[in-house]
Amino acid sequence: MMPASSKKKFVMRPVRRAKPAPARAAKPDLRVRDAEQFLLPTYKRQPVLFTHGKGCYVFDSTGKKYLDFLGGIAVNALGHAHPRIVKVIRREAARAVHLSNLFHNQFQGPLARKLAECSGLDRVFFTNSGTEAIDGAMKLARLCGRAENDAPNSPAKKYRFLALENSFHGRTFGAISVTATEKYRAPFAPVVPGVDFVRFNDIADLESKFDDTVCAILLETIQGEGGVHPVTASFWDRARALATQHGALLIADEIQCGLGRTGRYFAYQKFPSKPDIVLVAKPLAAGLPLGAILTSEAVATRVSPGLHGTTFGGGPLACATALEFLNILEDEKLLKNISARGAELREGLLALAKKFPFIREVRGEGLIAGVELFVDGGPFVAEAMRRGLLINCTHDFTLRLLPPFLITRAQVKEFLRLFEQVLAAIPQSASQSGPGKSAAPQKLAHAIAR
Repeated sequence: MMPASSKKKFVMRPVRRAKPAPARAAKPDLRVRDAEQFLLPTYKRQPVLFTHGKGCYVFDSTGKKYLDFLGGIAVNALGHAHPRIVKVIRREAARAVHLSNLFHNQFQGPLARKLAECSGLDRVFFTNSGTEAIDGAMKLARLCGRAENDAPNSPAKKYRFLALENSFHGRTFGAISVTATEKYRAPFAPVVPGVDFVRFNDIADLESKFDDTVCAILLETIQGEGGVHPVTASFWDRARALATQHGALLIADEIQCGLGRTGRYFAYQKFPSKPDIVLVAKPLAAGLPLGAILTSEAVATRVSPGLHGTTFGGGPLACATALEFLNILEDEKLLKNISARGAELREGLLALAKKFPFIREVRGEGLIAGVELFVDGGPFVAEAMRRGLLINCTHDFTLRLLPPFLITRAQVKEFLRLFEQVLAAIPQSASQSGPGKSAAPQKLAHAIAR
């Protein structure tokens, strides 16, 4: 037997592992670099490059999948790459992308007829965008504010516009003039004169500012950029009555809330009376640029050749696509789907509001929803994107939801699951700069828009 002192002891020694090589920094995408170098810095874009979409989902350059509850800000009402839309675009791109409004094309008239039938109005003018439709409607209002026998260079007796506080109507010069938010107006002052702003849904203020010098009152049936605020029935009815009484036009901006978004073709159709002019754009041509002014025969009789026009508005490719969009809306019974999925979405959001005390209010109708918070909404948008969900924040405290019309019950459940995770992930102390419970509701709604 060997002496105890001569026995070898077995000692466990830690295994030395090779240090991992430092992670290589991701190469900057040259396409993003070009955008940052050569585009005007008008947007603070997210650091992601989207490459394609399918249905209610979009994919970035890394292959990551996102549930799209922003819809290109209410444009992608049929989601992405709808097969019928793809088929029409391919077909018409091989025939004629553009002709000229000096001639007829085979889709402009039928599309105008369909829009007139859906709206209960009589005539249509096609534009390239919503903001151009706003400017065109303002021209029509000023035109109708003159007596037919007035000399063209004589001062108009009816020239004033009434618009609403908290409004957003676009970026062109006329549109910013009737947009209330100062950050959009002030850098370009002086803007178009003769505009007064009425407190939102305040009938007394409306009555105090309406007189015979008003040529039009312009309002969003549901304010979108302003935080998803619907106009009340009583305010609409009084605006309609005052416009009729004073010989002014009632102009409904339905660029974001129209063409099915609420479960009706137009949001104003829940009211008993019609506007004189309706403005649409965003989803009309399923992502192609197209807007429209819809109006009555009484307004149309004041228009003659040369008073207004457009180079690109109403081209054959865009109009063919818009016709197919409206056909799909009917064929796939999407108005019913919007109402049903919208009810499920609202029910889920109200349940989350009970669970998370920093949710102040849930607003909206159909598939336009706003979740107003007591805290800054920015961190929630960033967290949602990290988890594969696209939403946005408007007026600093309102999370805006604009999903495609064809979302399913399962996708609403998927959204609610992801959204609850987002709400739970951001501590309530993430932003204490938001409005407290004691803040005045009007001031909450009028915070600066993003």
